Amino acid sequence: MRGRLELNVTYAARRPWVPRRAQFVTWANAALFGATQLGAAQLGAAQLGAAQLGAAQLGAAQATAARDATCFVISVRVVGAGRSRSLNARYRHKDRPTNVLSFSGAGMIPDGRNFLGELVICAPVVAHEARTQAKAAAAHWAHMTVHGVLHLLGFDHERTAEARKMAAREIQILDRLGFSNPYA
Repeated sequence: MRGRLELNVTYAARRPWVPRRAQFVTWANAALFGATQLGAAQLGAAQLGAAQLGAAQLGAAQATAARDATCFVISVRVVGAGRSRSLNARYRHKDRPTNVLSFSGAGMIPDGRNFLGELVICAPVVAHEARTQAKAAAAHWAHMTVHGVLHLLGFDHERTAEARKMAAREIQILDRLGFSNPYA
């Protein structure tokens, strides 16, 4: 048995084209469970640092068991350019709309669910990027969803090595979903 995803989607903007809830569920599930299906020993070793391999394997097994029994909660909010711009200015000090913002959640909450966080995706920015990059709208929406969920899982792209790992994971997950490499 593996964990399950509870995805809440709200639409403050529906134009240009935006995905249906079912599409977001598919993409977020792929990112959540695709990203957590790393080599278990590698994940445990990374988390435990210089601990012995036996301990890393035990830690990874415990993390896997916890993940398998967990309900993960993610909220997705589709917004327009104005709301994206105001959030980006407030939280990232960049006075322009952006494609996706990720906000970490509370983690484990009293009812046993793991609230990973919220994605705020700007419909006009994603549409504009898809057009200018000659990508199908659904492919770019899938990429932004996967990208955002990976941020909620702790992936980042501030440093070159981190960016390479995150991009490789995105490419792998999107390939499993039937989308081409978004960076090609």
